[in-house]
Parts: sequence; structure tokens; C-alpha cells
Amino acid sequence: MALFFRGLFSLLVIFLVVATVLFVDFAYKTFSVRQRDIATDAIVVLAGGRGRVEEGIRLFREKKGKYLFLIGVDPMVRKQELFQDRKGESLADRVFLEKASRNTLENALYGREIIDRKDIRSISLITSRYHMKRATLIFRSTLPRDIAIYPHPVDTVNLKEAWWRDQGSFRLLFSEFYKYCLFRFFFLFASGELRPPAGP
Repeated sequence: MALFFRGLFSLLVIFLVVATVLFVDFAYKTFSVRQRDIATDAIVVLAGGRGRVEEGIRLFREKKGKYLFLIGVDPMVRKQELFQDRKGESLADRVFLEKASRNTLENALYGREIIDRKDIRSISLITSRYHMKRATLIFRSTLPRDIAIYPHPVDTVNLKEAWWRDQGSFRLLFSEFYKYCLFRFFFLFASGELRPPAGP
């Protein structure tokens, strides 16, 4: 019996060490993603976090995307409340709102429906920095393989770069790490399940 518990304890220690290494790597990669000055076919914004929509609109006005897709918008919000053409502009007809999705997986599935209607081969994916790795994983596992995805993180005040010193930042990162691992596990066994069927 003592041998059994020693073995169990050893397994627990190994698990904790591996989990810690993976979490630190997750945190490092979360902060290592940088915004890239690149033009894509569409700017895809996952609404809900502070600064995301504003950043998407800024890039769109700077001609960094042919279309602006705002995904997961509150059903009560009208496009005119989020985007209006300035004098001399004619961009509003290329702004699309998706109002049905309520989580990241639904964002990707409903967003794919909008993307499929246009000739899109590349997107800039905008969401909060802490959410970027999970969002990128889900979109890469949902969109057709030939669509390039360029992460464009938005920094928020509730995530400090010195996350190990801030309890709120640690909890936020650990929560995202947990969700990210769940989706990695899901896609490991359901690879391709969420992708659209290949064309003829």
C-alpha cells in the first residue's frame, strides 16, 4: 500500500511540474504575440471586450482590410451606433454585424458563415490579449485551412505583464489556460469536425 501511495505521489508531482511548465509557456506566448502592420481581406473583431471594436474600426479606416466583421455584437445594437461613414467615406456597406453568437466557439462558427459569403483568404483576428491564443486555436480549427489568420491582440488594463505579481492577472491567465487546454484536447480527438466540407 505504501508503494502505491508513493507512486501516486510521484505521478502527482510530475503532473504539477508539467502543468506549471505548460502554464508558464502559455503566459509567455500570450505576451509575445505582437500586432502586425498587415493588410488582410477582412478584419474580424470578437466583440465583448474593451477596446476591441475601436481597434477594428481604426484598422478598417486605415484600409487594413476590405471588410469589417463585428462578431458577437449585442442584438440590440445597430450598425449606425458602432460605425458611420465620415465625410468622403463609403465604407459602411462593407461592415457586417453578427448578433447570434455568445461564446468563442459560436463566434467562430457564425463568423465562418459571414466569411464564406465573401472571397476571403486572410483575416486579422482582433480580441483581447488574454483571449487571443484560445480564439486563434478555435478559428484555425473552424475556418477552411486555406484562410490565413493573423492575430491582432488588444491590451486591457485587467491583464498585467507582470502577471505573477497580480492576483487578478494570474486568475485571468489561468482561467484562459484551462479553457485553452480543454479545446486543445477536444480538437485533438475531433480534428476537422468543425471544418466546412471540402468543395468538389
